[in-house]
Amino acid sequence: MEFTYQQKVGEVVAVDYRAAGIFEKYGIDFCCKGNTSIEEACQRKNIMTEDVMRELKLLLSGIEPDETDFHLWSTISLADHIEQKHHKYVEEVTPVILRNLQKLCHKHGPSHPELYRIHKLFLASAEELAQHMKKEETILFPLIRKLSIPPASHSMFQKLPNSIIAHPIEVMMEEHEHEGERFAEIESLTNHYQAPADACNTFRVTYALLKEFEQDLHLHIHLENNILFPKALELGDVQEANACSI
Repeated sequence: MEFTYQQKVGEVVAVDYRAAGIFEKYGIDFCCKGNTSIEEACQRKNIMTEDVMRELKLLLSGIEPDETDFHLWSTISLADHIEQKHHKYVEEVTPVILRNLQKLCHKHGPSHPELYRIHKLFLASAEELAQHMKKEETILFPLIRKLSIPPASHSMFQKLPNSIIAHPIEVMMEEHEHEGERFAEIESLTNHYQAPADACNTFRVTYALLKEFEQDLHLHIHLENNILFPKALELGDVQEANACSI
C-alpha cells in the first residue's frame, strides 16, 4: 500500500498494526483519533510529517506484513477475539491496578498528590469500561454476529433499518473517545509512566501496568473503531439493500 499525507491514521494501522509503534513513538492517537490524516495528526503534535512518513515507508516497504492481519478477519472472529483477549484482560488486570493505587495513595499520597487524581481517573475508567463491555457483549456484538449470518438464514434481519447497528456503534465510539481522553490525562500525570526517583517496587509495577493497560486499550479501541465497526456497518448496508429489493 502506498501511503499519502492524507491517509487516515487508523487506515494505516488497519493495514499493518506494526505502524502503531511509530504513531505511539510520536504521541499520535491511532485509535480514538484514527480518522485524522497523517498530516493533520503531525501538525497537532508539532512534528515533521516527513519524519513520520519516512519511518512508515521504511517499516512497511519490502517487509513481510504482520502475520496477524485483523483487516482480513470476519466480524464474528473479530468480536470473539475482542471479548476473549481484550475484555478478559481488562477484567483480570483492573482489580490489580486498583489495589495497587489504593496502597500507593495511602503510603505515598502526601508526597505525590497526583496519585489521588490517577486513582480517581482509573476508578472511573474501571466502572465505565465494565458497563461498556457489558453493552458490547449483550447488545452490539450479538447483533453483529447475527448480521454476519447470510440473510437467507435470518430473513428477519433483512427488515431491520441500518440504524439498528449504527446507533449502538456511535454510542460505543463516543465512549471510546472519553476513555482516550481519560488515559491521556493519566499518562500526563504519571510523566509518561515514569516512576519518580523515590518510587518503591509497587510504584514502579503499577506504572508499568498502567502503561500496558493503555497500550492494550489502544489496540482494543483500534480493532473496534477502525476494523470491526466499519465492517459491521457495511453488513448493515447490505442487509438494508436486500430488504429494499424484496
